[in-house]
Amino acid sequence: MTPKAMARLTGALYLLIILLGLFAELAVRSTIRVPGNPAITALAIQEDLLLVQAGFLADILVFLADAVVAVLLYVLLRPAGKVLALTAAALRLTGTAIYGANLLHMLAAYLLVGGEMAWMTALTQPQLNELALFFLELHGYGYDLGLVFFGLHCALLGPLLWRSPAFPSALGVLMLLAGVGYWIGSLTHFLAPDALGLVEPVYVFPLVGELAFTGWLLLRGVRAGDGPAERTA
Repeated sequence: MTPKAMARLTGALYLLIILLGLFAELAVRSTIRVPGNPAITALAIQEDLLLVQAGFLADILVFLADAVVAVLLYVLLRPAGKVLALTAAALRLTGTAIYGANLLHMLAAYLLVGGEMAWMTALTQPQLNELALFFLELHGYGYDLGLVFFGLHCALLGPLLWRSPAFPSALGVLMLLAGVGYWIGSLTHFLAPDALGLVEPVYVFPLVGELAFTGWLLLRGVRAGDGPAERTA
């Protein structure tokens, strides 16, 4: 596979990650989770079990594609810094592993109100509903924990991209800002959740950065010409 073909494959997978990730978050999780209202949350899950399952499948596909993208980006960016590229790949894979394990919280909520836990006779239905909402909230925290590692991955892509002649240096700046945006949002969720509304605008940086990077990979691939000698860091 040529570098250009590899870059375009990476872009296609990255686009798949973005589209399926938005579907799972906006069309599924955001519609079934009603903060502070376990009864309505449980009802939303029960009425849209197929939608919940579709969101679960979308997440699995996202994480599978994410693992492949981590490897492809390492190969593409290794000439700009072997150790840095390997570290970036390791951080992305760590975040992906956290996302995958975190799916169990979504599954637990689904099982609790979907009738799969009928043997839990010691708990009333309202208690099961409260547990389901708790697991959905826990899933949100788990996702932000994964974004801490993914944000570092994006931040490391910054120097790799602007050191690589295969990509415009502007992409490096955008991806560095994307990483900072993820870090601000995730750490605010953990340390000052009441301030989340104030920092929501920082998510513009990840949106712009990742869309620009994906668009370049899909439309241009890599720049023509020989790259520099491979760096070790």
